[in-house]
Amino acid sequence: MNKRIIVYILGWVMIVEGTAMQICTLTSLIYREHEGLFFLLTGAVSAGLGVLAVTVKKPKKMVLYQKAGFSATALSWVVLSLVGCMPFWLSGEIPDFADALFETVSGFTTTGATILTDVESISHGMLMWRSLMHWLGGMGVIVFLLALIPKLGGQQNIHLLRGESPGPIIGKAVPHMRQYAAILYGIYFGLTFTEFILLLFGGMGVFDAINISFATAGTGGFGVHNDNIGAYHSYYLQTVIGVFMMLFGVNFSFYILLIARKFKQAFKIEELRWYLGIIVVSTLIIGFSIIPLYPSVYDAFHQSFFYVSSIITTTGFGIGDVNHWPMIAKAVILVITFIGANAGSTGGGFKISRIVLLFKEMRKEFNLLVHPNKVHAVKMDNKPVDHSVMRSTTVYLIVYIAVFIVSFLLVSIENLDFLTSFTSVAATLNNTGPGLSLVGPVGNYAGMSLLSKCVLMFDMLAGRLELYPIILVLLPATWKKS
Repeated sequence: MNKRIIVYILGWVMIVEGTAMQICTLTSLIYREHEGLFFLLTGAVSAGLGVLAVTVKKPKKMVLYQKAGFSATALSWVVLSLVGCMPFWLSGEIPDFADALFETVSGFTTTGATILTDVESISHGMLMWRSLMHWLGGMGVIVFLLALIPKLGGQQNIHLLRGESPGPIIGKAVPHMRQYAAILYGIYFGLTFTEFILLLFGGMGVFDAINISFATAGTGGFGVHNDNIGAYHSYYLQTVIGVFMMLFGVNFSFYILLIARKFKQAFKIEELRWYLGIIVVSTLIIGFSIIPLYPSVYDAFHQSFFYVSSIITTTGFGIGDVNHWPMIAKAVILVITFIGANAGSTGGGFKISRIVLLFKEMRKEFNLLVHPNKVHAVKMDNKPVDHSVMRSTTVYLIVYIAVFIVSFLLVSIENLDFLTSFTSVAATLNNTGPGLSLVGPVGNYAGMSLLSKCVLMFDMLAGRLELYPIILVLLPATWKKS
């Protein structure tokens, strides 16, 4: 395995993270907070170590095969989290190291699960770092490096892109991977900036607008107020956030097609149609079920759309407590927590494309029972799906269920109520953030045991990296010479 290039990539990750921290240093200076010193020092040390890693013993070959590519991706996210938690811990704003690491892993994986009981007591610099982690983690630091570093942007390093990009189908041949990564970040920045302007137009302050835009773009869910989005008593602001959560849950290939003016091809994307259909149906079911709880039908459907958009995209923003909603509404929320957003978006979850493929495979098997001599092919967007894609999707489901069951059993050792234990695993593995009961939108993960937090941190990383990279890096066979 090409270990030198792994170290080289980790070095660049530390440089990017150390540089990004200076945004928080500047924020602290603007608000005259001493916490900026911790960002300055941590960022300087991180960038310094990164420079050493990329300059000492440069790799002879800038090629990563699948095992090394996945390992580099997983280790990059571990390094991001370990370095990123230092300002929280060193400043004493999150005095417990495990809690600081939990908050950081949650931030970078865009999960949005928090251990903070009083968000408003945190300094502006730290709040900015929480949101910036969402923005960096949403599109991915590796994708950023592919766009930034010419030597990494070659077609031979597609395993880096596959290791970090969500979803089962990443083009087998991306002709110009560096340009592709740059286009993705261009769209990402453009959508983020557009939301920022619209939030300012609605009367939101600059600091809040930056943070909420970052968190929405990464489909993360960290807010800057204890009431989260409920602190903004404006239907306009809540609607803008709800719409942009939905937009960031769309496969970015859709936007690339729009830019290329291939409108018919863009709107024929099957996964997109299913995504919008699930949002509409879920909004209607929840909306009608909660009408008695709100002063008007509009209020009920406004709440319904916001939460459906928040949960299916795994953002996790909240505007109130959903624990008092009817069981059917909570059941729909739980279902769409598992479904998740589109492949190739910043959202988490199992991904709609996988679910559609599995249902089509199931239908094919039933058709074979009825017509055994007839040829049946699984198609997506009117194109036959390669057998290897179906095989990997099925295996992914098996691994996903196995990780969920083991995590649920480990968290259950703490002897919390069933809904808290079950939904905490579901919310972290799917990178949603809030679950139900004690870990609902108005709750947090502060009271959970160290074992549970470690399990949930693993789940957050596994969910964001599509399981394989984080599991692969833990296998002893990965590091044996072959």
